[in-house]
Amino acid sequence: MSESDAVTESDAATESDAASRRSPGLIAAAVALPVALVVGVLVAAFMAGRNPTLEPVALGAVPAPASGSPECTALTGALPEKLGDFTRAELVDPAPEAAAAWQSADASEIVLRCGLDRPTEFNAASALQVVNGVQWFEVPGGDGVDASTWFAVDRGVYVAATIPHGLGPSPLQDASDAVAAALQPKPLDPAPVPNP
Repeated sequence: MSESDAVTESDAATESDAASRRSPGLIAAAVALPVALVVGVLVAAFMAGRNPTLEPVALGAVPAPASGSPECTALTGALPEKLGDFTRAELVDPAPEAAAAWQSADASEIVLRCGLDRPTEFNAASALQVVNGVQWFEVPGGDGVDASTWFAVDRGVYVAATIPHGLGPSPLQDASDAVAAALQPKPLDPAPVPNP
């Protein structure tokens, strides 16, 4: 065998080994497997973010002497599944009577209670907002509380909706629709204006 034949056979063997090591199927598999793994992780993270598992909401007891009234029973039976982007949440037992909560994907909460006492701040000089036919009185949250409690003051029973700030008008509009549908308007009964 001549030297050129030996070089040709050696080159052919090297090319054959390189071709078998770089077959298109092998390359495609090597690229597709990590890409599929990354895509799968991203899809799973996206789906987990869209459908988080939310815990039931625990509500403490507050004075609500009219919570067992026919008006509160009618309202709680007519509450919607959604308030704005918030979905009705399960309450931890024992749940207060005539109370409901809604949660968002980030676990923020809106709480509605019926049958409460007249808010102490509500008097004849209080500013009211009318939302979808319901008159609401706002009590801002205290220090460190990023929410306000809105009291429906024109329905014969006091209804309170505690709503985090920055959500826009939709939750209060949806609550107003439920209150207006379930409860008839009644004359206001504010406290007298305090003397200075």
